[in-house]
Amino acid sequence: MYPALRKHFAELAELTDEEYMRIAACFREKRFKKHSIILQPGDTVNHEYFVIKGLLKTFLVDDNGKEHILQFSMENWWASDYQALHNDTPSSFTIQCLENVELLYISYDDRKRLCNEIWQYERFCRLKVTAGFISMQSRVMALLKNDAQSRYQQLLNQYPTLFQRVPKALIAAYLGVTRETLSRLHM
Repeated sequence: MYPALRKHFAELAELTDEEYMRIAACFREKRFKKHSIILQPGDTVNHEYFVIKGLLKTFLVDDNGKEHILQFSMENWWASDYQALHNDTPSSFTIQCLENVELLYISYDDRKRLCNEIWQYERFCRLKVTAGFISMQSRVMALLKNDAQSRYQQLLNQYPTLFQRVPKALIAAYLGVTRETLSRLHM
């Protein structure tokens, strides 16, 4: 059941077959077409999503109508509005499919219950959250202190396949530059 999820857990946690089956039973599978919206501002956030196949974009639009991309989520990545999920507040973000997407999702209540019952699952979640926090901190630091060329090169080095999957306008928005600036960087 869900071999990609099993492999993903195995990277950080040693689960018995019984533990994995208890965990997997809490996940549901869903497919979305390209351009579908999974979450939008104001929605109640009850789930965390694991991408099996496809690509998601998590973003917000400011008061001036400018789109700010928080993250792209490809295979084996997790996505949600975590602040809203943990604080039981309405979503601030939109999560949209950039490709046809297959994902698994788990409710926040099931996640909490599994963390209490299976220490290896709690360990996995803690390590994933820590890695996500470190990644987000690194991104914010890069936006604050690095020039556009450095941010572009860092993204290219870290996620080279992203450039074949995402339109240049979205890469530019993610990097906080104009499309014209991105074209100059890409030369």
